[in-house]
Amino acid sequence: MRFKDRTEAGSKLAHALVEYCDKDGIVYPLPRGGVTLGVEVANELHMPIDLIIPRKIGHPYNREYAICAVAESGELACNQQEVAQVDQEWFKQQVQQEREESRRRRDRYLSGRAPYDCTGKIAIIVDDGIATGLTMLAAIRDAKSRHAEHIVVAVPVVPADTAERLRHEVDDVVALDIPEFYMGAVGAYYDYFPQVTDDQVIELLSKQHKQSDPAA
Repeated sequence: MRFKDRTEAGSKLAHALVEYCDKDGIVYPLPRGGVTLGVEVANELHMPIDLIIPRKIGHPYNREYAICAVAESGELACNQQEVAQVDQEWFKQQVQQEREESRRRRDRYLSGRAPYDCTGKIAIIVDDGIATGLTMLAAIRDAKSRHAEHIVVAVPVVPADTAERLRHEVDDVVALDIPEFYMGAVGAYYDYFPQVTDDQVIELLSKQHKQSDPAA
């Protein structure tokens, strides 16, 4: 399956999540790419939107190769074999730096607004796609630390083996495409897949907040 862009993917994903419409839940897109889809989902389901911000930790010799991910809460999802082979002091510093960056981004993206209370609610975690799944696993563990009662992973595309692993972590995995043979990158499933900027994230979330709370 191919998608024109993130907006189209978000609209299709929202329709696939229709069973959750008007339920007591919160949509948590993963910035930056997931925010465009998250807005579409939140509007369709009539849910508020917040953020979960996992940060990738790349290998010291190849920063694009993720060996771990950390969420704001400090929850980790790691490739333990890879982590065991790197300098542990370096790794601790990276975890702390990325956790601080996650907090900084929350302040910037949401203008200091406090997180919603997710206790006992549905948490729908949205991204524009999944490859290895480390950042999503960190996001899931963050949602669990917020005491969500029912956790849903919602993505346009996820490799079959990753989807199977995620099903053991959450209550529901909603995906539009679960290929057995993954094309290697999320962007390969989109016709138009530019980087989403910080300013775009801020604008999207600001508009969404004003729609949900006109007095803001």
